[in-house]
Amino acid sequence: MWDHEIRAMASTHAVIAASVFMATVIPVMFVPGFSVYGTHLLWIYSVSGSVSAVSVAVFWLLGISPPTKKHTLGYKLSRLFRSCLYFFLSCLFFHTVVVLYGAPLIESALETFSLAVFLTSLTTLRCLCVLGPNVQAWIRVFSRHGAMSVWDTCLQITVACTLVGAWTGAFPIPLDWDRPWQVWPVSCSLGAMIGYLTGLVAAPVWIHYHRKQLTYKCK
Repeated sequence: MWDHEIRAMASTHAVIAASVFMATVIPVMFVPGFSVYGTHLLWIYSVSGSVSAVSVAVFWLLGISPPTKKHTLGYKLSRLFRSCLYFFLSCLFFHTVVVLYGAPLIESALETFSLAVFLTSLTTLRCLCVLGPNVQAWIRVFSRHGAMSVWDTCLQITVACTLVGAWTGAFPIPLDWDRPWQVWPVSCSLGAMIGYLTGLVAAPVWIHYHRKQLTYKCK
């Protein structure tokens, strides 16, 4: 059971990582001058859209999302609406947090909000895919000893790596190096992406080597 879930997790992460690569490479063939630095906002939305679409499809196919208690169309539409609402609220939340940490309030509002959308696509969307629009489940997973499955543990690792990567990426911005990746918010989004990819690799590896120590409470 453990090996099956870990293999499924590794395969899922490989597909998501491939979507990041494709979202970076394919636009080069169709958009003149496309590059991670030169057209950074376009890259952000390309990767965000790719990761979002692939994550939703893969988690749905694997049946990772919690089953719905009701099968009526109205309930499913309500669940979809709440998921979209949580996604939007998460964008506003990350935008506010980034501004409070020192990002320009008005001058680079588009860049800051784009970073917020990027972080939401890498973190909140994954919570929606694994836990659904259930805030209580989110609080449980990110509390101490709150994980109830390997996917909950994986969620903790990937989200933490992404946020730490984004935070670490802010350190080079004030340095007087005049590098293209120091332009706001290039280093933060690249740091978030490096952290996210690190989490995709680290999560199944860590779970595999600690599977004997991991114990989960029954749901």
